[in-house]
Amino acid sequence: MQPLSQAEAVARAALVQVHSYHVDLDLTGTSSGPRFTSTTTVSFSCRQPGAATFAELKAIGVELARLNGRDLGPGAVAGGRLALPDLLADNTLEVRATMECTNTGEGLHRFTDAEDGEVYLYAQSFLDDAARIFACFDQPDLKAPLSLTVTSPPSWEVRGNGAGTRVGPGRWEFAPTAPLSTYVVSLVAGPYQVWSATHDGVALGLVCRRSLAPYLDAQAAEIFEITTGCLDHYHELFGIRYPFGKYDQAFVPEFNMGAMENPGLVVFRDELVFRSAVTEAERERRAVVIAHEMAHMWFGDLVTMRWWDDLWLNESFAEYLGTRVTAAATRFTDAWTSFAVGRKSWGYAADQRPSTHPVAPDDVADTARALLNFDGISYAKGASALRQLVEWVGDDAFLAGLRAYFTAHAFGNATLDDLLTALARASGKDLTAWSAAWLRRAQVDTLRPEVILDDSGAYVSVEITRTAPADHPAERPHRVGIGVYDSDPDNAPDGAPGPVTLVRRVLVDLPSSPAGGRTPVPELAGTRPGRLLLLNDGDLTYAKIRFVAGELPGLGAVLAELGDPLARAVVWAAVADATRDAEWPAADYLALAARALPAERSVAVFEDALRFAAATVVDVFLPERDQPAARAALAGACRRVIAGAAGTSGLLLAAARGLVRCAGTSEADELRGWLTGRGVPDGLVVDPDLRWLVLDRLVVLDAAGEAEIAAELDRDRSTRAAEHAARSRAAIGEPAAKARAWQAVTEDRATSVRLVAATAQGFWRPEQAELTAGYVDRYFADMPTLASARSPHAVRQVAAAAFPRYAVEAWTLAAAQEMLSRGDVGQVLSRVVVDAADDLRRALTARELHLRVISAP
Repeated sequence: MQPLSQAEAVARAALVQVHSYHVDLDLTGTSSGPRFTSTTTVSFSCRQPGAATFAELKAIGVELARLNGRDLGPGAVAGGRLALPDLLADNTLEVRATMECTNTGEGLHRFTDAEDGEVYLYAQSFLDDAARIFACFDQPDLKAPLSLTVTSPPSWEVRGNGAGTRVGPGRWEFAPTAPLSTYVVSLVAGPYQVWSATHDGVALGLVCRRSLAPYLDAQAAEIFEITTGCLDHYHELFGIRYPFGKYDQAFVPEFNMGAMENPGLVVFRDELVFRSAVTEAERERRAVVIAHEMAHMWFGDLVTMRWWDDLWLNESFAEYLGTRVTAAATRFTDAWTSFAVGRKSWGYAADQRPSTHPVAPDDVADTARALLNFDGISYAKGASALRQLVEWVGDDAFLAGLRAYFTAHAFGNATLDDLLTALARASGKDLTAWSAAWLRRAQVDTLRPEVILDDSGAYVSVEITRTAPADHPAERPHRVGIGVYDSDPDNAPDGAPGPVTLVRRVLVDLPSSPAGGRTPVPELAGTRPGRLLLLNDGDLTYAKIRFVAGELPGLGAVLAELGDPLARAVVWAAVADATRDAEWPAADYLALAARALPAERSVAVFEDALRFAAATVVDVFLPERDQPAARAALAGACRRVIAGAAGTSGLLLAAARGLVRCAGTSEADELRGWLTGRGVPDGLVVDPDLRWLVLDRLVVLDAAGEAEIAAELDRDRSTRAAEHAARSRAAIGEPAAKARAWQAVTEDRATSVRLVAATAQGFWRPEQAELTAGYVDRYFADMPTLASARSPHAVRQVAAAAFPRYAVEAWTLAAAQEMLSRGDVGQVLSRVVVDAADDLRRALTARELHLRVISAP
């Protein structure tokens, strides 16, 4: 299908104004097959009568296409576009078409539950897939009210954006919506279960499939509590009530993203209905997703970007507000700590790749390019820039500007300039230079402290140097907290330095053009250094930070005693970044992790630090010969956490998962014992998801295989079990198993993309580098063919999961670069490989540093 270009969208918006959609869907056949009938009537006007344009329609058969009573003929549809010639001032388009459900999470996704055999549907119109459901003008600035009617099997529940009424057996009518962009039109249909509540006049609903109903029933009170707390807080912040009537939240299977902000019917991936034990950090992440999607009701749904170049108006604001409101309106008050160590690190990584782009690019050529910008830059970097902006203009002015923006553009569209104008008026500050530096320029600054001490050991001077990459110069202003941390000798146990606490904190503005990139901090003159000088204390800005020379070797001990979880998060993120940049050896990071992880009290920080240590530093940055000993060291750190964890704490579960992840062959018998209830740590429940994690590790260790996977599937027949099994089957260390898995990844179209991606995830294992070496070239040979036959969402998932990330060799990088030089790659696959190749380049550099360090005399 041809992507819609920005130029085409601008031209069509200048020509056409859409007044209404009426969509009638006949879903009665979907209980037994993938096809359904869509009948659409579109009312629209044309500013230049006699002109021509087109609507989008991705159908497998068109029974009727009529414009103003005139049949358009069988050749009117080509490449997903319906030609509309000879327009009148006022027009009516009628289309009846046969559409097809997908197994890719695009359009109307059809899913059969393995547990009860029931069929469940949900509509995903993002980014340009509304035309897989109904004929439309599929661009964000042609908003219109939509009326929906649905015919379904009589026993089904159907939910849409508007309030629905069952008017007969299987027949549903939905109230017309407020003006919506087509990419947020949605519905769910099937034997879904519903929980209902009302808060402050807003009808609330929770929806999930039957097999998950017992789990959602146990979690509904918590989700409603988070929802109502966030709703109240948004009303307080914005002064504008939720504008779309009811508020359903549907948890659906095989969803491509975390969630989607369809007004009145927010859709979430149903992994967020927990069926096994989870940590408090995972519950917090669910709360942040709920708050994020609710922010979109204002940022994205009430006021919508005009085109995808202003994606930041949606995602950066939702990311910022989702974290802010979670911290303020729910029990998860440390949400900014999790953001600092997790989401923000995602932004830093994305921003340093060759594919980096500004938060608000000058243009986005087409919808295919737009899809690629849904990344850590548009989300985490944009949110960080907003946090910096709030510090600069003040919270009251920031909120006043947002309220003016909503009032001026309600139910319409807006641009970067529209929002900045509202914020500038409210704050009295010119935001031109700020937006140019933070929104229009890519990459990230690095901040380093330089200190001089006097004879007594106090600071004579402290300066902050700021540098930007040579190929991405920028003059970004920063507001930075600088914290001096030291031990309190009065609270120190005998023979120990004692807890590390904040002694002094100053707030410094780094202007956009400091002389030579240096900013003095005279406030710290005469202060004793303590054990840590922490730049970006409080995590107010978006910048890579480094430490005073000589502090790195002692950071493990400092982290173990540092009381402030946000300060620890900033330190962990900084040392991870230094390791990614090969400024710090991988072995030194692992030594720090082994020292500090057993003392970490924040589950979110523990999980992210351990994930980076195991999945990146050990599996990728170390050569194969050094990996077993490094895993053993991390496993030892996890054992110390398990030994000290109280009862059923989240740290116990997180450490148990880490132990499984890092287990070696000598621990295989211990893991087998967990599956039978033998030797399980006190307080740990080996529930279904943990059982699959244990079994997967046993497969990698050649201590389990197909027989054990099949037996576990007999025990657990859930959809999630099918994904776990696909992942573990691909990990079986036998040539025949690898051949079957690779064929499934590259050729299987009948299986859902989620299962294919799970197979790809399980295929490459660092312990099996020799076994899978022959598939490295296969990846670069097979992926272009897969990309030409798959949808963009499928390519993005499968190609990323299938990349040979553990083949850390120069020839792998050369093969990637050779593939990129060809003309048969396509935008999505090219982006996947560019990013993966950059990670590979970093891994090669990290290994070179490691080898130099260990071979040094």
